[in-house]
Amino acid sequence: MYCDFYGLKEKPFTITPNPEFIFLSRNHREAFAHLLYGVDSHAGFIAMTGEVGTGKTTLLRTLLTQLDADKYRSALIFNTCLSWEQLLATICREFDITPVESSRFGYLDALNRFLLDQHLVGSTVVLVIDEAQNMAPDVLEQIRMLSNMETEQDKLIQIILAGQPELEDVLARHDLRQLSQRITVRCRLIPMGLNDTGDYISHRLKVSGCRIPNLFSRGAVKCIYRFSKGVPRLINIACEQTLVMAWTQERTSITKGMVAEVLAETGSFRRRGIMRRFLNWLAAGR
Repeated sequence: MYCDFYGLKEKPFTITPNPEFIFLSRNHREAFAHLLYGVDSHAGFIAMTGEVGTGKTTLLRTLLTQLDADKYRSALIFNTCLSWEQLLATICREFDITPVESSRFGYLDALNRFLLDQHLVGSTVVLVIDEAQNMAPDVLEQIRMLSNMETEQDKLIQIILAGQPELEDVLARHDLRQLSQRITVRCRLIPMGLNDTGDYISHRLKVSGCRIPNLFSRGAVKCIYRFSKGVPRLINIACEQTLVMAWTQERTSITKGMVAEVLAETGSFRRRGIMRRFLNWLAAGR
């Protein structure tokens, strides 16, 4: 498609969380620094929240790729609609732990032995739970109990809870106050400003190999910003659709008018149900 026309090695604006395309705005840098600090200082519990599409999963995946495999053992869990026993089984599977028996006690015993073994060899165990706002309160309370796996000097496992702003409401529940009190590092992702939006678009094009300077005009960037309000996922959707349109017209400069035309059509797409199919097409990376 347009990749050959624009000399791109890959599509720059897919909505899948790819660490290769990570762009750290000021707020993203601050959040990333909080995550690294929490892990390195063995804070125990870390919480990160942000609206849909602000880049939480991409930031988490980037964090995990930055951790030295010789010093860290990490796992990412994104299916959170689980019972406590199912979650324990998933944690064991992600860490390649084989319990003696498939029961709650068996999972906990095997996990505890794994954590102690990793501590003895100097490895830090990091468990990342994405979409944590979907977890049942009783499961979150059980997760708190994992922090009781510790030595006299240190926590044996570092747990990052990430989710939409609703996670803050869940953690504010009276029956979860003990968990909330144990979260010593908190950060929140917010949408980007106009300048960061322009830098974000340029960054993703550069990573994809684009050699056309200022492919998106300043006016086009402003139009995309007004539509997306600085949310990376919406920026990607607008840029992807505009690139497709520009390619069909063999244009090497994307103007404000072109973006406005694409976004105007987006409303009719949504009404006819075509937008859903388009998003599925984007997610599939086709």
